[in-house]
Amino acid sequence: MPAPNIETIVSLSKRRGFVFPASDIYGGLGSSWDYGQLGVELANNIKRSWWNWLVYERDDIEGLDSSIIQNRLVWHYSGHEDTFIDPLVDCRKCHSRFREDKLLAEFGSTKSTTQIIYPDSIGDNSGRSNRLQEQQIPCPNCGEIDWTESRPFNLMFRTTVGAVSSDEDEKALAYLRPETAQGIFINFKNVLDTSRRKLPFGIAQIGKAFRNEVTPGNFIFRTREFEQMEMEYFCRAEDAPKLHQEWIDGFQAWLGTLGILPENLSLYEQQPHELAHYAERTVDIMYRFFPEREDESKQWDELMGIANRKDFDLKAHSKKPENEEGKRINPDTTEDLSYFDPATNERFYPYVIEPAIGVNRTLLAVMMDAYTEKTNDKGEVRVILKLKPSLAPIKVAVLPLAKNNEGIVTLAKRLKHDLQPSMRTVYDDTGGIGKLYARQDEIGTPFCVTVDHESLEDDAVTVRDRDTWEQERVKIDDLKEYLLKRLV
Repeated sequence: MPAPNIETIVSLSKRRGFVFPASDIYGGLGSSWDYGQLGVELANNIKRSWWNWLVYERDDIEGLDSSIIQNRLVWHYSGHEDTFIDPLVDCRKCHSRFREDKLLAEFGSTKSTTQIIYPDSIGDNSGRSNRLQEQQIPCPNCGEIDWTESRPFNLMFRTTVGAVSSDEDEKALAYLRPETAQGIFINFKNVLDTSRRKLPFGIAQIGKAFRNEVTPGNFIFRTREFEQMEMEYFCRAEDAPKLHQEWIDGFQAWLGTLGILPENLSLYEQQPHELAHYAERTVDIMYRFFPEREDESKQWDELMGIANRKDFDLKAHSKKPENEEGKRINPDTTEDLSYFDPATNERFYPYVIEPAIGVNRTLLAVMMDAYTEKTNDKGEVRVILKLKPSLAPIKVAVLPLAKNNEGIVTLAKRLKHDLQPSMRTVYDDTGGIGKLYARQDEIGTPFCVTVDHESLEDDAVTVRDRDTWEQERVKIDDLKEYLLKRLV
């Protein structure tokens, strides 16, 4: 069965080298994590799966890698400067600071979301300021019920650009991007002109994003620095609803290829009051991140979101659209990001379907569902990380039965060297064979190859399966082909 809670994965991650607390030798930094030697491999394999499925296996998606720091005007016209906010509250007793919507989600009846982009009217806090007090929700830190009024807090990290810039110089102000999507939108015309694409088509991107979260936590579930896998799929308005549903179905299927169990996935249809101001429809794919919670409705949180963003983004960055008063909504841009269809002689702003998923959360979900425990013949409980072979950080471990036997060691190292170009392979002689097997099971290595005394005579090795613990004798000449057939 999957991991009983996130804490189980936290322990495994640090013990075996998946994820470490960042800046740990200096006391750490809240909600910051470093991916260790196994974590970086697992994350890369997840990203590779996403990229292969979207960009390589389809013929209508292009790739992109845009800059983390963009011109400030990008974030002004996207609406992030004014509306990319969270509702912030303080406990008057202990001075702890929280997101109001998260407290309501955990202790009240409001559904939790990763981000909330409110319309400009949020500034008056109308109808929002006393909800914690009204529902008598206590402070998670001190237990008192004495809250400040809710106020908007912008999530973007501010920085300055230039050698002589200062924090007070508004002209030098810039932001670390809070999402990768805007880099795609402002490059729409560049990709369109150079690739000669026709609608519908998409642009995919993997990259870091930064949000100054009020209350980050739950390991790598919510962090201030994270990595996104986002794709913007451009289409005609009339085709958007059908394509939106196709992407919802498609991503559920792709998540299944990562080994995530269908019973741990569910769909949540955002209600009208929850939708971002630009969205026509948004469906969140939820994962059971908190199975230990008694209330099943509180066990779920967002793994990814798939939104129909309509034509808001391309219009926002274009020079031609006008407001109700006949004034240009964006007088600063130099381009028009409309699309011309030569077949119909039409020019219009495409709708956009956006599937967005975090690498961090996907990795956490994959590890939670891969976690299993098995009791051996001695009654010892062993941890097995049943990762899909394609995702496993290490595919094969070559283990010498006797590390003091020169012949065995030489053969084992040669096998490691021969297998390495085709599959990630390690050599390990740092313990007894039982401990070596247990270590590889715990980090998800699908196969162990043991070189023993008989190997020097019969040119064969013992191959052990991670999930079944069954062993099979395989000729060395057939070993690579044997493993490749099973590493799918």
